[in-house]
Amino acid sequence: MSGPLKGMRVIELGGIGPVPYGSMLLAEAGAEVLRVTRQDSPAGRGTAGSDLLLRSRTSIGIDLKSEGGVNLVLDLVAAADALVEGFRPGVAERMGLGPAECHARNERLVYGRMTGWGQDGPWAHTAGHDINYIATAGALWPIGREGERPTPPLNLVGDFGGGGMLLAFGVVAALVEAARTGRGQVVDAAMVDGAASLTTMLYSHRAMGAWQDERGVNILDTGAHFYEVYETADGGYFALGAIEPQFYAALLRGLGLEGEDLPHQMDRTHWREMKERFASIFKTKSRDEWASIFEGTDACATPVLAPGEAHRHEHIAARRTFLEMDGAVQPAPVPRFERTPGEATPGSYLSGDDADRMLERWGVEPSRSKALRAAGALA
Repeated sequence: MSGPLKGMRVIELGGIGPVPYGSMLLAEAGAEVLRVTRQDSPAGRGTAGSDLLLRSRTSIGIDLKSEGGVNLVLDLVAAADALVEGFRPGVAERMGLGPAECHARNERLVYGRMTGWGQDGPWAHTAGHDINYIATAGALWPIGREGERPTPPLNLVGDFGGGGMLLAFGVVAALVEAARTGRGQVVDAAMVDGAASLTTMLYSHRAMGAWQDERGVNILDTGAHFYEVYETADGGYFALGAIEPQFYAALLRGLGLEGEDLPHQMDRTHWREMKERFASIFKTKSRDEWASIFEGTDACATPVLAPGEAHRHEHIAARRTFLEMDGAVQPAPVPRFERTPGEATPGSYLSGDDADRMLERWGVEPSRSKALRAAGALA
């Protein structure tokens, strides 16, 4: 792998959602990430049609309920820079792989922990999913239209934006500090915290008196006619984000409303009326016709693209924002580095001699690998 984290080694204790995503980010920034899965995990992970979140790293099956398997992971910890896990609080400790055990083997280790509710607090051991974490953090309430229920934004805010990405950021920040001090530390990344952090600007607006807790009446929550999604004549959709006056003026020109006696853009008493007018205008042309009209303008008006077509958009294609690997279209590595670009590769699941050779690079003798396999601790 290339990337600015080249030379860093990370152990990922297998999980779902945010931990694999954070590990993928680390791997595609250059780290060598070894994913430890259940001993009976199927081979072929990371190939076409499977979990794309497992790309760019190698997986091996280790029985973490066996003493031999746990000791093997601790030996890998001795050669690692970081470990990430997504178990409920206390589970890694019961397995013998908690921070105390790992730091006893490697004091420089960054120990990244990903949970929904965090490592402490009354709900730390409670089950939950993205929707629960963002609901409790105040991030779900504002998402939706006036008079309607809050709309879950898929699982992007909790699992990925406030979860996996937060975990990767925390691990990298701690790696920088460990390089300076020679000491690792625990990174407590909680989705409820991350989701709350993502709402910082909203709280800024509230503090300034520019945001109401009522849903669908503010600038960014579809309350404004100039920050909204409209249906087009062919059943497509068009997105507007013309907040600044000069962008709003360009929008009015494209809609054929320039020069008309219209209410002031920020007069909230006329937002509903203007939304109805905009809606009727957008219904007169197809999505692609509107795209042609607004092409090259500063109206902040763009077509709403489905996941299956976004990669074909002129700008997205020119940026190579997506790639095709093993027959599957998927997002490319981010962010982009000038001198040390990141790289995506198919994921792989290793067993037998392949796993032995990989473990040998981490300091595990092949004879020990074969013995662990014979004992059932290694796939």
